[in-house]
Amino acid sequence: MPVKVLIPSPLRSLTAGAEEVPMDDANETVAGLLNRLDAQFPGLSKRICGDDGKLRRFVNVYVNNEDIRFLGGEATAVKSGDTISIIPAVAGG
Repeated sequence: MPVKVLIPSPLRSLTAGAEEVPMDDANETVAGLLNRLDAQFPGLSKRICGDDGKLRRFVNVYVNNEDIRFLGGEATAVKSGDTISIIPAVAGG
């Protein structure tokens, strides 16, 4: 069963409008999955990661509705059937 990556509206221009991207199960980490996602959709990591390659602090990533900040961060394991949500923070007043 593939890993399902949910793409937020602001990033869908990079995924040809896809709201959801299935990724082959590679039994890897969030960081590895995001790297593979960027290889498939070039420019994605520039939008969600800083120059150091780490997630920007205003980008939240969830594995099965659990914030990775409270799990293992970008080293959080991803396995078959998981759902990964990329959620950029929204600011305004």
